[in-house]
Amino acid sequence: MDVYLLYLGLGAVAGLISGLFGLGGGVVIVPILIFTFTAQGLSPDILTHLAIGTSLATIVITSISSVSAHNRHGAVLWRVALWLTPGICLGAALGAVFAISITGASLQLAFGVFLCLVAGKMAFPINPDGGANMPGPAGKTAVGGVIGFVSSLFGIGGGSLSVPFLTWVRVPVKHAVGTSAACGLPIAVSGALTYLYKGYGAVELPPHAMGYIYLPAFIGIVASSTIFARFGARLAHRLPGDMLSKGFALLLFLIGMRFVWINVRLLVA
Repeated sequence: MDVYLLYLGLGAVAGLISGLFGLGGGVVIVPILIFTFTAQGLSPDILTHLAIGTSLATIVITSISSVSAHNRHGAVLWRVALWLTPGICLGAALGAVFAISITGASLQLAFGVFLCLVAGKMAFPINPDGGANMPGPAGKTAVGGVIGFVSSLFGIGGGSLSVPFLTWVRVPVKHAVGTSAACGLPIAVSGALTYLYKGYGAVELPPHAMGYIYLPAFIGIVASSTIFARFGARLAHRLPGDMLSKGFALLLFLIGMRFVWINVRLLVA
């Protein structure tokens, strides 16, 4: 019971931060799980893969609510989302397979670099102006593959990649965000299923793990993160957003640099 209470608390923190800053849950959930699994004494060989697989499993549930809300407001361009989905599913599966094939230290190093890039985007928001036409079917499949691969590699819903792409091809921001949410579901489903399947029989998995999905964390985070994400979104309208965003960007950058520093030392030792 204590373990589930711990993850309920972590889900509340992740949801609050996600709602407050408009970040995809994985950017918050993955580092929190890495720190928590490390404190629990889980093997460094599997804990990063477990954190990413668990993050994607939680996104399966939370993205359903998000897609439903955007669809009610007519913000999802379903034709675009469906064209991107085959590439997304393939890319997400390949991203998970690649992540599982590399060491935990290499994966944390890559994730640290990714966090630094997200922090830079938060601190200095640069949104691409519409300057290109929507690609054809082959182009959408290729773009979906890249989005799916990177998202599954880092355990995120893909919004940090799909929203800038859709904005660049002249999709209005409201529809870009809604369509990105719709793309997050196949990313999470394909990635989570691959982490679950490829993780079966992995050495040193903790009790209550299904492949690289840790059920106590999954249940606790899903139960509390959605509720607190709504609270965070309301709170965002009452707080000084720019200063708060830059402060959190600095925190993300420091966490990312910590992952980079520690794992570079491990890899070169």
